[in-house]
Amino acid sequence: MKKKNNFITVAIDSPAAAGAGTQAKLISKHYNLFYLDTGKIYRYIGQLKLKNSKKFSYALVRRKIKHIKLKNLNSKTLLSNKIALSASTIAKDKNIRSIVHKFQQKCAYYPPKKYRGSVLDGRDIITVQVRDAMFKFYITANIKIRARRRYNEYKKLNKKITYKEVLKSLRNRDKSDRERKYGPLKKTKDSILINTTKLSKKACFKKIKAIMDKKII
Repeated sequence: MKKKNNFITVAIDSPAAAGAGTQAKLISKHYNLFYLDTGKIYRYIGQLKLKNSKKFSYALVRRKIKHIKLKNLNSKTLLSNKIALSASTIAKDKNIRSIVHKFQQKCAYYPPKKYRGSVLDGRDIITVQVRDAMFKFYITANIKIRARRRYNEYKKLNKKITYKEVLKSLRNRDKSDRERKYGPLKKTKDSILINTTKLSKKACFKKIKAIMDKKII
C-alpha cells in the first residue's frame, strides 16, 4: 500500500509509558509526518462504552470512528486509569479491531497532503497495521521506570492514585496486551529495539534520528 518511494512510514510498538508517544511526536514534528496515537482510539472507544453501557454496539463504534476528529483523541479525560482498563478490554475484541484497523490504515497511508508521510504508535502497528513501514521501532523500558513516569503524569493532572496502583495497573495492562488473541504486543525480528530506561527524551530521539537519516538523506 506504500504510495511512493519518498513517502515515509514509521511504525512504533511499545508497552504503556515507555516513551513511544513522546518519540512519535518528535519524529512527526522533525520530519513533517502525520501522527496518530492508536492507543487513544481504544481509549476513546473504552470511554464510549463506559458512557453508553446499555446502548454500546459495533454500529455505534463504526459511526463514531467514521466521524472522529483528532481533537477527540487529545482529550485529557481519556487519560484516566478506569478508561485505560476499559480500553484494554475493548482491544481484545476482533470486531472492534477490524473497525479501528480501517481508520488506522487510512491515517498511515493517506494522511493529509501537507505531510510527507505518517508515524503511528501502539501495540500492533508493526505486526498488523503498517507491516511494510520504512522504519520499525520497538520502544520499551523497565516497568518500574514506566510506572514512575505514568504516576508523574497522573500527579500533574491531579489524579488521586498511588504509585503502587499505577505499577499494578501497568503489569495487568502488559499481560493483557501480550496475551490477547488478536494483535498482541510483541517485538518482531525486523524492528529496532530502543530501550528508554536510561535515556533522556533528547538522547532517545537523537538515536532514532541517526537511524532514519541514514535511509532518508
